[in-house]
Amino acid sequence: MSATSDATAVRPFRVETSEADLKDMHARIMHTRWPEKETVPDDTQGPTLATMQALAHYWAHDYDWYQCEERLNSYPGYLTEIDGLDFHFLHIRSKHENAMPIVICHGWPGSIIEQMKLIEPLTDPTAHGGTAEDAFHVVIPSMPGYGYSGKPTQPGWGPDRIARAYGELMNRLGYDRYVAQGGDWGAIVVDLMGAQEVPGLVGIHTNMAGVVPAEIDNLFQRNVIGAADALHHLPAGLSDEERAACEQLDFTWKHVAYALQMGSRPQTLTGLADSPVFLAAWLLDHDPRSMALISRSFAGVPEGLTRDDVLDNVTHFWLTNSGASAGRIYAENKYSFFGVKGVRLPVAVSVFPDELYQAPRSWAEQAYPNLVHYNKLPKGGHFAAWEQPGYLVDEIRTGLRPVR
Repeated sequence: MSATSDATAVRPFRVETSEADLKDMHARIMHTRWPEKETVPDDTQGPTLATMQALAHYWAHDYDWYQCEERLNSYPGYLTEIDGLDFHFLHIRSKHENAMPIVICHGWPGSIIEQMKLIEPLTDPTAHGGTAEDAFHVVIPSMPGYGYSGKPTQPGWGPDRIARAYGELMNRLGYDRYVAQGGDWGAIVVDLMGAQEVPGLVGIHTNMAGVVPAEIDNLFQRNVIGAADALHHLPAGLSDEERAACEQLDFTWKHVAYALQMGSRPQTLTGLADSPVFLAAWLLDHDPRSMALISRSFAGVPEGLTRDDVLDNVTHFWLTNSGASAGRIYAENKYSFFGVKGVRLPVAVSVFPDELYQAPRSWAEQAYPNLVHYNKLPKGGHFAAWEQPGYLVDEIRTGLRPVR
């Protein structure tokens, strides 16, 4: 890889964590000042005291960050400056000659940790149940303010600018024909890459489709605290599937207090830089279903994520001090989370049952006039790459096959 100037050079990067930083983290965990037990018999007030104490005990006494660091460094990592900001990314080329380049985009509270399980099956499909024709060259960037990417010092790094930067990254790596995949903020970024038709992009795959019609989307955005009684003001003629999606949206919009806080007052969350346990609780409490899927590993449930999976991601946030900086994308955003973005390129949609809402096929066909794939999965939630990578790999292979 080469670049046209030192400012845009692609520089090798390795993760190197000092023992001092880990000792400081352990000391802070051990000296956590705990609140009293929740006053309800469930997790409706947030991650329970028992969950957080189990997490903290394992984190302080048994968890080994260096295993994750070794895994990160087993993949080629790089930094490059785009639009005045350093971007960290993993870039893994397939051995298969005709592999399709793909940029895989994470969201919050995800990171590159979330997508590492996709790397081998996508780059080496013949060793993971696929064929050589399924191969991808994989690029996984960290969003601005996340991980080892630069932290913006001025406003302006919203998802539209990130979309342009990812297009520039793929072109800089020599890819003039590629696809993009994303969930959470990554889904919004790839939608915007599609709407912008960034050079070289030929199709996208999303596992959080932006397909909610404007009339319904606007209604729910005005209904965050339930004051607008949105479900009683829906347009007439909705199908059962569309009405079910509206009920899921109603629930989601009433449980996004974290997004409202980071979208309005991200700098208030100074505790994210001071307390590892506060950071862990904040990252766990994305939405009720995701919290259940993430936190169950600390209750001994051998399904989906492991305790190390969870703490790899949290520790990555802690060591890079990116709790507050990652949240600022909510303040920078000017786009609807779930609304239509105007993508004309080929789009593949995967719908997981525990997603924030299950996008109806009818809405997907309206929002994406070049819909090439739509499928509902039997298992998985908002963080599919992390929790159900096998299903997502199959969906990426199948969904993007028409644009190869």
